[in-house]
Amino acid sequence: MAGPLLTTKLHVPRRRRGVVPRPRLSRVLDRGGEGALTLVSAPAGFGKTTLLTEWLATDGRAAAWVGLDSRDNDPVVFWTYLVEALRTAVPDVGATARALLQASHPSMDEVLPALVNDLDAVPDDVTLVLDDYHVVEAHAVHDGLVFLLDHLPPRIHLVIATRADPPLPLARLRARGELVEVRAAALRFTAEEAAAYLGEAMGLALTAQDVATLENRTEGWIAALQLAALSMQGRDDVAAFIAGFAGDDRYIVDYLAEEVLQRQPDDVRDFLLQTSVLTRLTGSLCDDVVDRDGGTAMLEALERANLFVVPLDDRRHWYRYHHLFADVLHARLLAERPDRVLELHRRASGWHARHGEPSEAIRHALAGGDAERAADLVELAMPAARRNREETTLRHWFRQLPEEVLRDRPLLRAGYAGAILVHGELDGVEEHLREAERWLDAAQSGTAPSPPGAPVDDAVVRAVRSQVAVYRAAQARMTGDLAGAMTHARRVLDLVGEDEHLLRGAASGLLGLGHWTGGDLRTAYGRWSDARAQLERAGHHSDTLGVALALADIRIAQGRLRDAMATYQQGLATATAHGASVLRGTADMHVGLSEVFLERNDLELARQHLAAAAELGEHAGLPQNRHRSRVALARVSQADGDLAGAVELLDEAERRYVSDMFPDVRPIAAVRARVWIAQGRVAEALDWARGRGLSVDDDPCYLSEFEHVTLVRALLASQGTPADRAADLLARLLRAAEDGERTGTVIELLVLQARARQASGDVPGALASLERALTLAEPEGHVRTVVDEGPPMAPLLRVLARQGSAPAYAGRLLAAVVGTGDGAPARQGLIEPLSVRELEVLRLLGTDLDGPGIARELVVSLNTVRTHTKNIYAKLGVTNRRAAVRRAADLALGSRAPQR
Repeated sequence: MAGPLLTTKLHVPRRRRGVVPRPRLSRVLDRGGEGALTLVSAPAGFGKTTLLTEWLATDGRAAAWVGLDSRDNDPVVFWTYLVEALRTAVPDVGATARALLQASHPSMDEVLPALVNDLDAVPDDVTLVLDDYHVVEAHAVHDGLVFLLDHLPPRIHLVIATRADPPLPLARLRARGELVEVRAAALRFTAEEAAAYLGEAMGLALTAQDVATLENRTEGWIAALQLAALSMQGRDDVAAFIAGFAGDDRYIVDYLAEEVLQRQPDDVRDFLLQTSVLTRLTGSLCDDVVDRDGGTAMLEALERANLFVVPLDDRRHWYRYHHLFADVLHARLLAERPDRVLELHRRASGWHARHGEPSEAIRHALAGGDAERAADLVELAMPAARRNREETTLRHWFRQLPEEVLRDRPLLRAGYAGAILVHGELDGVEEHLREAERWLDAAQSGTAPSPPGAPVDDAVVRAVRSQVAVYRAAQARMTGDLAGAMTHARRVLDLVGEDEHLLRGAASGLLGLGHWTGGDLRTAYGRWSDARAQLERAGHHSDTLGVALALADIRIAQGRLRDAMATYQQGLATATAHGASVLRGTADMHVGLSEVFLERNDLELARQHLAAAAELGEHAGLPQNRHRSRVALARVSQADGDLAGAVELLDEAERRYVSDMFPDVRPIAAVRARVWIAQGRVAEALDWARGRGLSVDDDPCYLSEFEHVTLVRALLASQGTPADRAADLLARLLRAAEDGERTGTVIELLVLQARARQASGDVPGALASLERALTLAEPEGHVRTVVDEGPPMAPLLRVLARQGSAPAYAGRLLAAVVGTGDGAPARQGLIEPLSVRELEVLRLLGTDLDGPGIARELVVSLNTVRTHTKNIYAKLGVTNRRAAVRRAADLALGSRAPQR
């Protein structure tokens, strides 16, 4: 989105010379501050943009402006520009939404709530203008704007300028008094405004009767008045012109525009016609298109002459033509010089390509009928787009290329398949890969056509073959063909040279995925380690952070917390070395560290890293796996005793989850079922297990191991399940985990086995299982795996603290289970005590923080804060914040909340 075109879309247009003040309309617009939406709706030529520009110039409030065009039918493009526009008015606003939009396939379900939360904290009034909204046809954009309107904070005021009413709930807003409307009838010039415009702005000496006739004939239509005024300049027969003029017809406006055009000097007319192919104009671009110098001076002269040129910034750098005038100019160009149109587009394409605007360069190349050049530009832009994770843009480019151009470009075919796969989709992948393979077969037989600009040599064939193999591996992985994925990945390693680090890294990662999915964690770790090294050599540093997630996940499953911590710390070092602001996944490193610290029962450090992740997520260290932070927050909430809050966070994590190629070995639904068990909702957990088709008779499988362990937990908590059935499944799971060297799972299963044996009266067996678990857990500092089992562990730990092989470690675990620290709710003198998290919220209610501020402080959602606040009011018997703080002081509750 960077580049000169971005800045012009986001600038409030400059005030134009000779504009007539319209205080009656300014007063109507001022009332817009009382509602959510101001709608300025009228056909072209009614001065909508000019009115809003003048109003904002005198209004004094902060303003954000987006000039829309057809590209904004892409929701990601639309919301990116909208957020950037808001940041011109309030520099720090929308940071979280901005980061989310930079993801490979962002979810508007996350972007929009994040934007609303940020806007809720804006301290002063901001007016957001969406100009030319009629160009937006995408339902997804309309739906998003409906959400924004439904949740718009009171200090944010939306203004839409459009030629046609948008498909928004206008009737509902009107009924609520949330809509201010300015329509064509109001926008028409009154007789007084027409007189001021024609006399003062346009310098015409007209009689009152002449003005009245023109105003009546044009019905106040500003574009027609302006064109009529331009037509009259320099005429001797003004009265006759007015007498024969009828200005309420679009054809008349076209006629007037033609007449204005004919009255221009040849050089001006020529400039106007040739530059009509451009959506935005700047001096050097116009110079290239018309093939002569003087573009900047010409644009300034056109602006001084009020010749339908609209300035787009304060530096007199970028302009556009009035839409009506542009339509007429382009129609006249097609009528007079159709043979020039393609060449003009090609020149524009060249300028944009040289100035780093590939999207505009490609658009003009296609409009110029040069699809081959457009394809060349796409091929040139592909490496940088991939490195910058701009797969959505790549896919948009591919879609615009004709089939006959793609046919002989195997690299584009393969790239198109890859762009689809990155979005987690398969539709079209087979077709593109098959066409690339058909070209390879022809190349082998010597009949393949040369890709434009690249002879069919061994290097081209090898590049195509290796890319096809990579995407075949990814396709097979997504369709569940594990063996096929690994076969294709090995083929890549056989095909590519030692110095082709990106492809080797991709192949190693795909092999790592295969071994990981199959439960061979040792081999998987080796493959992923090689992938990280290759990607580092290729300069794809952001991708190395994604690999770090895989490496750390494997180490945690193996029970090796120290190695996992070192992996995350190395990832942070990589981010620091290469600039955290540009590396996606930096936040994931902090989330991972929080999970390690949580397992070691250092809740304070866990919270600190989650806060650091949230801060990065609000800028550019966007998590590559956005659900992870919510799962980690849920675990912290559970450790705090806030089980309801944990469930809510897991529900949010499930909404955020986007399937990728990583095996889903810890499904969010299974994590939630474990919290249900802790809540006593065992029947719901068993219903979940039945819905998943889980049974005590299943053979152990790594992919479902976490779910089967969850089933064991549910069975142990259930009153009606024979203990031997749960114990048998537990024993089989334990053997499989031991065989797979998954020590983290072994520790958990041994703790569960100790619980099961204790419940059946086999205390010696329980002690043996628990002692073995502690022997494995102590070197790496595991704590929560034992402590989370709660009070039943205390008698066994007391014994091991006296006579076990690790008495000090058992004693530390016992102290954590007994809960003598800050984490235990104090005696509060209430019928229903406040939870630890409610105490934290209560403490912050006594500060100056508002709801969003408390949410940020506690690293929870605003809805979670509201739920806790409601519970606090109910338990304290109060109805507002001030009363809650007073009641807490009476009971001395607020000071008991754990301090940050």
